[in-house]
Amino acid sequence: MANFVYTARDTNGNAVSGQIEAGSEGAAADLLRRRSFIPLTIQRQAEQSKTSIGQLELWQAKVSLTDLILFSRQMYSLMKAGIPIVRAIEGLAQSTSSKRLQKVLGELVGQLENGRSLSVALAEHPKVFSRLMVSIVHVGENTGRLDEAFLQLNYYFEQELETRKQIKQATRYPFFVLIALVVAMFILNLAVIPQFANMFARFNAELPWSTKALLASSAFFVAYWPLIIIAAIGATFGFRSYIKTDKGRVVWGRWRLVFPIIGNVIYRATLGRFARSFGMMLKAGVPMTSALTLVADAVDNEYMGEKIRDMRRNIERGESLLRVSQQSGMFTPLVLQMIAVGEETGAMDDMLGEVAGFYEREVAFDLKSLTAKIEPILIAIVAVMVLILALGIFTPMWDMLNAYKGNTG
Repeated sequence: MANFVYTARDTNGNAVSGQIEAGSEGAAADLLRRRSFIPLTIQRQAEQSKTSIGQLELWQAKVSLTDLILFSRQMYSLMKAGIPIVRAIEGLAQSTSSKRLQKVLGELVGQLENGRSLSVALAEHPKVFSRLMVSIVHVGENTGRLDEAFLQLNYYFEQELETRKQIKQATRYPFFVLIALVVAMFILNLAVIPQFANMFARFNAELPWSTKALLASSAFFVAYWPLIIIAAIGATFGFRSYIKTDKGRVVWGRWRLVFPIIGNVIYRATLGRFARSFGMMLKAGVPMTSALTLVADAVDNEYMGEKIRDMRRNIERGESLLRVSQQSGMFTPLVLQMIAVGEETGAMDDMLGEVAGFYEREVAFDLKSLTAKIEPILIAIVAVMVLILALGIFTPMWDMLNAYKGNTG
């Protein structure tokens, strides 16, 4: 994605200008047309060198999902009460506790006072307001139902926050256990096992294979522990750099869906996010092909996003949503049946809401039982470590003790 500087005309013939994020000049022109603008000039913005201010910008706190929920909920109440947009956002800028959001809202006020629409002003801050949110607000502006647009966004953000909380709650215990195991492994190899190695060396006893393996592992850690840490840090940064590439995002998105135990949960959560955001876009009046383009980014999985873009391309060729959904291979027969009913009745947004609810309930149930599934695996790992230590440390000690008793007897 790149930034483009544009000049255009709105539906009233007024000149407007600004920046827009898109994959190409053609994609930027399409986005402007969807916002009812007539593009005049579109130029790719040159990347500016990072100044000290730009570097400080990277370290600013992000706008959390909770902040967006409060913003959407308050905007819904203010719009429903008939408060002017500029006055509403000024009030929210003064009351919000987020310094980053306060700064962004202040910039929105300046852009609105210069004659820009709210959706265009929001689009100037892609790191805070997603394209999905900008599109929903844009539709709300054109239909005169801006309050309902913010109500839909509020519900969407609440569901997203609840799903994230459930995933964090389910993975917190296994994560800390694995961290504790890694720390324990370093302590044992660097501090504990070397002491036993010195003792075994003094007795010059014949050692079993388990003890030799432990001593070899400890010697490796003692000799190369700085390199091990550097290699782990390098692998982490290399992995993070790889998944930022186009190919890496697709590969990582696919692997996330096939991880043992957790992969199926992520898959269902992604499908729930797709159905929820797609239904919300259709309910707001966004065309189906445009909605699929935006939803492909909203699912936060590039592998799934590519499948959704394939669905959009097939729909543009004239195929039905049910047909492309079957071809994608993403959905269960029950969900496909609900999509078929939605197409027949013309209530696709309601059916997608039911699909989202179905997946969200499945995810909630899976997450509740996720810890119970992971605990036996963690217990088995700990048991294997204890068994190896017992065989490697205590077996030669027993042999030496028996030999000592035999000599003294």
